[in-house]
Amino acid sequence: MTYDNTLKYLVEQYPKPFINWLLKSEPTDIQIIKTELTQEPIRADSVTFLQTANKILHLEFQTLPTSNPPLPLRMLDYWVRLYRQYNCDIEQCIIFLKPTTSETAFTNQFIAPNTTHRYRVIRMWEQEPEPLFN
Repeated sequence: MTYDNTLKYLVEQYPKPFINWLLKSEPTDIQIIKTELTQEPIRADSVTFLQTANKILHLEFQTLPTSNPPLPLRMLDYWVRLYRQYNCDIEQCIIFLKPTTSETAFTNQFIAPNTTHRYRVIRMWEQEPEPLFN
């Protein structure tokens, strides 16, 4: 939880570097969207809206791979709720902060009969540090 609060603060205070890093774009107008979504409230670690590209960047920071409901289902749930509310492109990234060998950290989709949902998975221990320092 301490990582969640710190990273949520960083994303809300400095959203442009996260958008540059993950979307490879230069935003001109960024809005932070409230993190409570319609229906039953669920909390996203950070939802950043890039208005100029009509795109939502959903960042999910994780220190542990365990989750209830499981992370792939959570990502689908977030996507459906965001799409229903904002009707725009959504880029989702789960960012794992601590090294793990759990299969969850290497899973980038939810699959069920008649449904497949993909999202990005970033394992920080595999990232080159230079772009992040910039």
